[in-house]
Amino acid sequence: MNILILGGGGREHALAWAVLQNPKCDRLIVAPGNAGIDQIAECADLDVTDGEAVVGFAVEESIDFVIVGPEAPLAAGVSDALVAAGILVFGPSAEAARLEASKGFTKEICDACGAPTAGWARFTDAAAARAHVRAAGAPIVVKADGLAAGKGVVVAMTVAEAEAAIDEMFGGAFGAAGAEVVIEEFMAGEEASFFVLSDGETVLPIGTAQDHKRIGEGDTGPNTGGMGAYSPAPVLTDAVATAALERIVKPTVAEMARRGTPFRGVLYAGLMIADGQPRLVEYNVRFGDPECQVLMMRLGGQALDLMLACAEGRLAEMQVTWADDHALTVVMAAKGYPGSYAKGSEIRGLEGLPEDSHHMVFHAGTVVTEGTLRANGGRVLNVTARGESLQEARDRAYGMVEAIDWPEGVFRRDIGWRAL
Repeated sequence: MNILILGGGGREHALAWAVLQNPKCDRLIVAPGNAGIDQIAECADLDVTDGEAVVGFAVEESIDFVIVGPEAPLAAGVSDALVAAGILVFGPSAEAARLEASKGFTKEICDACGAPTAGWARFTDAAAARAHVRAAGAPIVVKADGLAAGKGVVVAMTVAEAEAAIDEMFGGAFGAAGAEVVIEEFMAGEEASFFVLSDGETVLPIGTAQDHKRIGEGDTGPNTGGMGAYSPAPVLTDAVATAALERIVKPTVAEMARRGTPFRGVLYAGLMIADGQPRLVEYNVRFGDPECQVLMMRLGGQALDLMLACAEGRLAEMQVTWADDHALTVVMAAKGYPGSYAKGSEIRGLEGLPEDSHHMVFHAGTVVTEGTLRANGGRVLNVTARGESLQEARDRAYGMVEAIDWPEGVFRRDIGWRAL
């Protein structure tokens, strides 16, 4: 098969790495890719949010299967354009992608199907939102309704903090994503990620993970796109996962089908777990980043078979084969992230690191200029390892981190602390 992956981050490097382990893959192109992906696959300069351009490229390159990595192309309807052109695609329609593209839409779906989630209200006016916050009190959660690259959520511990977030969102800090704001009750507990595939009818769980969102150790400081992750997540016991599947995920998929917009692709449920009971925090309609890195490390080549079966409506005949293992990834970011940061610093030491089924450095924001590997983003490297225990995976990952010579890079030294 000729396969095209859309995206250029650590998630897409991990997807490419897993796909290439499957003998079904004859040729792999990643658009736009990055310096790490360029070492294992072809990279192409393509506007991945332009459905017409993606279809044209896929036809020209005789692509059999397209895997959509990030959320923006899904929200833009790229999946719909590929389906209309008769090209097999892994990723939901734009209408189904509203489960991520609109926080308010997801809340409406939860209300309609009875899925447990936080109490909520939606606002298009800053004054009304501020009045709601003052009446409700803090802690409280303020979210930009639309896509904000993982940064449009503020867990406000004071009313003043919530009001500042409201003003920032309505003031245009997140562009069109903040034109509407969703305010939710604060949910206490432990957060974890539950991943399933859905072909519109069948739902197949494919793994659990736990992310570290905040920049600082001990989960302090501002939220980021994610500073590290590990899989599996111990807090998502079999009982909790079953409850999430039966009370949250399956009712959501059934409600989407009932509305005539079946969900086909990967559905990533962010859950808050307290007293063994899960409630939905949010949905994402693509693999998480950096959760994808640890999932792909554990799934390997079977990931392609699972995604193909999902796209072809054959999930009912599939099962996931798990090794009894653990994976952990440490994100190395540019100093200053998630605020302003400099690009272009040199990264050395990667050449001597092992690259095998237990050790991988997935590139997120890198570029090669004049033969030198340089940082080209906020989150730059995902140093990932597998082990028989989480401690072994962690030791391997941090051993690799220590061997990387990048003075301008920062990372957390406590990834996995909740589980360990």
